[in-house]
Amino acid sequence: MKRPQRRIVITGFMAAGKTSVARALARLLGCEMIDLDEIISEQEKRSIHDLITERGEEIFRQTETQVLRALLEKNPARVIATGGGTWTVERNRGLIEEHDCVTVREKGTRPLAPDRQATHRLYSARRTLYELASLRVEVAEEKSADETAVELLRTMRRLRFVKG
Repeated sequence: MKRPQRRIVITGFMAAGKTSVARALARLLGCEMIDLDEIISEQEKRSIHDLITERGEEIFRQTETQVLRALLEKNPARVIATGGGTWTVERNRGLIEEHDCVTVREKGTRPLAPDRQATHRLYSARRTLYELASLRVEVAEEKSADETAVELLRTMRRLRFVKG
């Protein structure tokens, strides 16, 4: 069986700019980008929030894994943005590591959440998992998605994650 082309999977905490950076990176590479949460929402005809509220997080994570597996096996998109919790699920990390180059972009805990303490606790719990990615790019708050994508691509080329 032919191995699927190498992918660049962007992961990190909620509201870190994963989708924006993934879109900018795909433009730089001249390739397709896909957002895992958007695909799940379209397929299930509900927002991610509603899916988790109605079905529970475990059922949502099972759906997320199924969609992620299908994307990695069949979708031609070279750049994939994941949800904030995708990488925290061991079976998802296994799928991503098996098929793809993984890039983590962390901006800190900037999301404007009603419960900042709960958001900070969640970020603290997930941070060590985000650090398991094969490549991490720390980004200053003042950088745009385009600037971050340029920096990311430069780093990936230097480390030979991508050619050119």
